[in-house]
Amino acid sequence: MDRKEITIPFVHKPAAHCETGVASNMLQFYGIPLSEAMVFGLGSGLFFAHLTFIRMHGMAVTSFRPLPGRIFNRATKLLGVKLHRAKFRDPDKAMDTLDALIEQGIPTGMLVGVFYLPYFPQEYRFHFNAHNITCIGRNAEGKYLISDPVSTRIETISREELLKVRYALGTYPPKGRMYWIAQQPEKPGLALLIRKAIHRNCRDMLDIPAPIVGVKGIRFLARRMKKWPKRMGEKKAIANLVQVIRMLEEIGTGGAGFRYMYAAFLQEAATVTGESRLNECSAAMTEAGDMWRHFAVEGARLFKKRAGVPLSFDELSQLLLNIADKEETVFRTLKKIINI
Repeated sequence: MDRKEITIPFVHKPAAHCETGVASNMLQFYGIPLSEAMVFGLGSGLFFAHLTFIRMHGMAVTSFRPLPGRIFNRATKLLGVKLHRAKFRDPDKAMDTLDALIEQGIPTGMLVGVFYLPYFPQEYRFHFNAHNITCIGRNAEGKYLISDPVSTRIETISREELLKVRYALGTYPPKGRMYWIAQQPEKPGLALLIRKAIHRNCRDMLDIPAPIVGVKGIRFLARRMKKWPKRMGEKKAIANLVQVIRMLEEIGTGGAGFRYMYAAFLQEAATVTGESRLNECSAAMTEAGDMWRHFAVEGARLFKKRAGVPLSFDELSQLLLNIADKEETVFRTLKKIINI
């Protein structure tokens, strides 16, 4: 079946993270020019959880951000933007709906699996099924035009290739999930929205009554990590450390990078709200990001057996406790500043 060429005038900008990158680019298309960092902050995107009851490769999942899609949902809801979401059992219906949307000139976001994306370098492919991309048209050959925030250019993908990644199997299968902006506000008043978003993030990091989330969760992981070698043996302890650091640095759950992004948000927020003390919190959050990066480097030195004397599990545990103290101080200060 011949399909006409479609080019939506969508400005593609690379981003640090797929969900916030798609959100920022999509909002920009509709005349709401927010940076990726601002979208992240409005989505109250900073988080931590050590989920002992969810296993990946037989080990606990450590997450440095809310569930996939939650940042975008929170940010658009706060802004008054109506976001329509859909998923499909029937792959043909999923593709027909996509075709209908782009023919109306509507940029359409999708969740896909990373492993089979044809434009991803082989060394960057892994089984992660919550990657966000935006379809912005079709070329003369019938291939779909894709704005992927991790790419520097517009990519193309065939119908068959797109079906494969939209219906990837494994953990959290995307099941054809897609989303698009259905309605937008006139002019969102950012200053109050920023305060509300910071308040929510303070609550998530400080006040959820569960020992595995927020700053309590960081301390929870620190205490467990200290006991890993005795409880499970050196080999399994190393495997669990690898799992934590992969989720910190590689699997898209945020880690140090999200701390830097939140710091950038706080810097922007200081300008928008006129609250200069947010700049001090921004600097402190950057330090927290540096501490997470240091933890990752030292952990990698331990399991890769690099030259020199690596830190012990006791010392890595102490690094986590220091990070928890730093982040608790930042969020308690933010809570006082916004005073909601």
